[in-house]
Amino acid sequence: MKTLLSIFILGLLSALPTSAQDKQEPYLSIKLEIARAIERGNAYLQSKQHKEGFWGESKYPAYTALALTAAMRSPSYDEADYIKKGYAWLSKQQKDDGGIYGKGLGTYNTATSIVALVSTGDTSYHPAILKARRFLINQQTDWDTKGEADNKYDGGIGYGGSYQHSDLSNTYLSIEALKLSRHIAQDDASGKQPELNWEAAIQFISRTQNLKETNELPETGDDGSFNYFPGNSKAGHRTKPDGSKVLRGYGSMSYAALLSMIYAELDENDIRITAVKSWLSENFTVKENPGLATKDDPSLGQQGLFYYYHTMAKGLAAANIDTLRTKDGKQIDWRNELSNAILSTQAPDGSWVNKNSRWWESDPVLVTAYAVLSLEQIYHSIPE
Repeated sequence: MKTLLSIFILGLLSALPTSAQDKQEPYLSIKLEIARAIERGNAYLQSKQHKEGFWGESKYPAYTALALTAAMRSPSYDEADYIKKGYAWLSKQQKDDGGIYGKGLGTYNTATSIVALVSTGDTSYHPAILKARRFLINQQTDWDTKGEADNKYDGGIGYGGSYQHSDLSNTYLSIEALKLSRHIAQDDASGKQPELNWEAAIQFISRTQNLKETNELPETGDDGSFNYFPGNSKAGHRTKPDGSKVLRGYGSMSYAALLSMIYAELDENDIRITAVKSWLSENFTVKENPGLATKDDPSLGQQGLFYYYHTMAKGLAAANIDTLRTKDGKQIDWRNELSNAILSTQAPDGSWVNKNSRWWESDPVLVTAYAVLSLEQIYHSIPE
């Protein structure tokens, strides 16, 4: 049905004068390329599904959740047996505590699984989604004095288990999952659904930002970028002219924070949002994950590149940003820049992989899912 509708729309566009076509569909060519790349990427993922229905490693349901979400969001989505098989497997991974995980990384696996289940629109998954939401909310940190954000990790969410502190990555993924499933919780007739402490979550996010006006922690910079967790950045430190050291923020966490603050309904004119938007504009690039590279080792910028692409697409789309202005004053259409970067690196078999193996990005299943989801985000966010 979607394919026939697309053909019909293309037929209408072809009947318009060229100027009208350009005005109504400036992204027509790139949309066709994106749609084709998504089809090839999803076909690759389908070929990598295990006979039991899962992808990647069975102890990490996130692989399966990402692949299923990619299949569901395809412009040419067609209900298929392999998708049903995947969801049947995923739904069986839920534990008594509500989490959807195998062995460890409970937050990450549960959050991505919620997004996959929500993407079906199938009400039969609502009880499982509600249980999984409770699991995520119960992971929110509140150390020391209960009800007060008196510990720097309070308000955030971590991996869980032996991983004893909150981090921005798990917090962003949890916030996204809770936001996308909020309507299900609101429709729950029991009236017993818990809610995240959003004020505490925003406080935690603020403590990962290089912004002295809202972050009192030591080694805080002042450029608006974001770090991995309070007092720690995977980009390390930079030394200021006076010899003091401050944390270096980087792209993927900065986009993750932007999306989190939007979903937490922070005012768009809040200094935390305007500051990170400014940093992202001035440091825009699709060649690397900005902030991670150093003069001694430029290759560090390739770390987490496809995770970065994914957070970029989601963050900028949620912020309703169409163009960015770089340091040199150049106006950038991020959708064209990002889609072209992703399209140009697709392998003949439809997959993607990062030559830099940091954060599991040497795994073509994981990276292909990131790439397809990024392209789908671009495709569905293109202004009509």
